[in-house]
Amino acid sequence: MKKILTLVAAAALASTAASAAMAAKWDMPMAYPASNFHSENGVAFAKCVADGTSGKLDIVVHAGGSLFAGNDIKRAVQTGQAPIGERLISAQANENPLFGIDSIPFLATSFEQSEKLWKAARPAMVKLLASQNLVYVYAVPWPPQGLYTKKAVESAADLKGVKFRAYNAATARIAQLAGMVPVQIEAADLSQALATGVVDSFISSGSTGVDSKVWESLGYFYNVQAWLPRNIVFANKDAFDALDKATQKVVADCGDKAAANGLAKSEELSGGYLKTLAAHGMKVQDPSPELKKQFEAFGKTMTKEWLQKAGPEGKAIIDAYEAK
Repeated sequence: MKKILTLVAAAALASTAASAAMAAKWDMPMAYPASNFHSENGVAFAKCVADGTSGKLDIVVHAGGSLFAGNDIKRAVQTGQAPIGERLISAQANENPLFGIDSIPFLATSFEQSEKLWKAARPAMVKLLASQNLVYVYAVPWPPQGLYTKKAVESAADLKGVKFRAYNAATARIAQLAGMVPVQIEAADLSQALATGVVDSFISSGSTGVDSKVWESLGYFYNVQAWLPRNIVFANKDAFDALDKATQKVVADCGDKAAANGLAKSEELSGGYLKTLAAHGMKVQDPSPELKKQFEAFGKTMTKEWLQKAGPEGKAIIDAYEAK
């Protein structure tokens, strides 16, 4: 009997060890605060994966740039320092122009147009990420981008010399065209940069404005609806390939669910963010006809520049988008 009990105990320990060995923990760095809807969507995605795999894959979200700063996340996932992560993909446009497809000013200015553009661009994006040892999981758009300023702005002339927060190639180029001074600032550092006068203006969504409580430093939001940039969640290809097929399918299915839920939440919150800005004393308004015309001219210039950089592949995406 003693021998039998010993064998049973050994078998139980072996089974527990095997289960532990099969279970995997993935750390998921994200750049935005835990209260941001992208981060909340990431947590829901992680729960979906845990539930779908019965705990075989445990994804732990690290929000607010707490594990890796925003500009380090993509490299960390590519090199296997983190198995999965989220990045504002247009921030990588200097690396490859295709990463900036969603931030060409005034090309896609509504949620409907943004979805059409992404449908046209997604196959090329998936291929590009795969070439960099990354597996596309899902993408979610931010609400339309508006212009935040300290003082009233009637035309681009009022922006000359203003210190402008740039977070990707498109925002840096707009700053140049308008005569502003671009300053690279990550979202996690925006509040401090505004409070200390490092920057006095930026283009972003209402979500970023609310997250950063910009009303403590700025007074105006112009709803220029420049573009709807996307955050992409991607996995390290080696880590993903190490998962069994069933687990890979759960990750993909949960990614599809996260994309749909994130889009719906972004649309739902879009108007509410602007109401929150106004409730805290900011003047939320449409741009003047002159400012709108000037910004649209910047958009045309930047579209031509992007097409020159992106080449035939970029033109094919734009053609497919405009044909739909």
